[in-house]
Formats: sequence, C-alpha cells, structure tokens
Amino acid sequence: MEFAEGVPCWVDAMLPDVEGGKRFYGELFGWTFDAGAGAGVGHGPHVQALLDGEPVAALAPKPDGRMPTTWTVYLATPDAATAAARVAAAGGQVITEPVPVGALGTMGLVADPEGAVFGLWQAGRHPGFGRLREPGAYCWTEVYVRDKSAVDPFYESVFAYGVYDVEIGGDAGGEGGGEAGGEAGGEEFRTWSPEGVEAGPETAIGGRAVMSGSVPAEMPAHFLSYFSVADCDATAAAARRLGGRVRTEPFDMQYGRVAVLVDNQGATFGILQD
Repeated sequence: MEFAEGVPCWVDAMLPDVEGGKRFYGELFGWTFDAGAGAGVGHGPHVQALLDGEPVAALAPKPDGRMPTTWTVYLATPDAATAAARVAAAGGQVITEPVPVGALGTMGLVADPEGAVFGLWQAGRHPGFGRLREPGAYCWTEVYVRDKSAVDPFYESVFAYGVYDVEIGGDAGGEGGGEAGGEAGGEEFRTWSPEGVEAGPETAIGGRAVMSGSVPAEMPAHFLSYFSVADCDATAAAARRLGGRVRTEPFDMQYGRVAVLVDNQGATFGILQD
C-alpha cells in the first residue's frame, strides 16, 4: 500500500504497560501481535498489532513516565528531512529530528504552531498500514485547535493540502464526528485532501476542528485518531468491561455512529461505525 505525502500512514500508542495494552486492544479490536523487534515505526521498542496478519498499529513502552499516554498519527512523506524543515519554516516545532529506523524507513516527531504532535514517516521496507477502513483498522484523524488562523496555513503550507470546509453544529465535526461533549466549536470543520486531487468528502484524509470555549484552557491542541468498528455501542461497552472509559457516548451523525474512548491506561481514541 502506498501513501501520498501528508496522508496518515501509521499510528502507535505510547503506553506504561504494553502487555496490558495488548490485552485491551487484542480483545477490543481482534488484534494479534508480533513478538516485537526492537525499534519500530515510531518510538523505541514496540510490538506491532496485526489484523488478519496485516499491520495496523503499534504499541510501544513510554521511555519516560512524564511523557503522555497517547496515540500518535504519522503522516507519509517521501523525504522526512525536507518535511521537517518545512514544519520549522511554517512555525511548527521539530521534536525529534528524522532518523532511520533500520531498513523500515525514517521517522521524525513534530508539532504544529499550537503544539499538536504528529509523526513523519518516510517509508522504507515498511510502508505503513496493511489494512484500512474496515473493522479493527484505522479510518480517520482530526486535529483539535483553538486558533485556526494559525494552524490552517501551517498544514496547507507543509503538505499543500486541498481544502474543503463543512458547516457543523456544536457537537459534531468532520468525517470522524467531532469529539464529544461539545469539544468542537460551532463553526466550520475543515477537511484536507492530498495535493493534486479535487478536495471533498471522497478524497479527504483528515480534518481540523476548533475547540469550543467550554473546553478547559489546559487542554492542549491534539490529534484524535479513529478506528472502524462493526458495532459502535458494543465496542464502547467492551471498552468499559476491559477497564477503559467512554469519554463520549455513541451518537449518530451524517458519516455514521461514533464515540470517543479512553483505554485502560489513559490513551484516547475514536471509533466509527459507518
């Protein structure tokens, strides 16, 4: 599978307890896991999650307990060093300079002008996702910000995205549905499409929502990535049973039924039943 520049191509979770993460996600999504192979696509030693034998994500141990327990999305690029330079020039931050990960590829960790963190991945032997948009596989990501005037030009400069704006209400946004609890503000949700294709719902690969004023000020800008599920309500119930939480109860919107969950260690992710 090949990914155009700026398209999400991988996700990983930084967890205090990888074995606990394997139990949670293995039962929740039907994932199996490889034996782990040192440094992987993303941060440090990891295990790769598989769906029907194909790679869909990775779980990695946090090297420092002060680091957040979180899912990170990686955007594809043919040249990670050049992409990182564009990030810095556009007002973002390079957290980890791009470095080779064996023969798998080259990765870097960066942040946008409001501090939302994402990865860069230049594929080698590992192109990224082996499965997409089916139950148990990644399907969507969106970034939550406070000042769209600072963030929109950043992403559109770094990745030359095409733009398609969607008017939304206060509690839904974009293909992923917007974060629950009214976190998305009541203004347009912006979706992005890769350079060179007509921007619109059929080509969108991610989006941007503005956090509403009701969101606590200490909540930083952040990405929320979604996984497809066959039954949103059943998956939310399973997350609770496995020791996680439902941050946003399942609700219907134009793209399907969505919920926002927190795993048994505190990492937040979305689910979408289309």
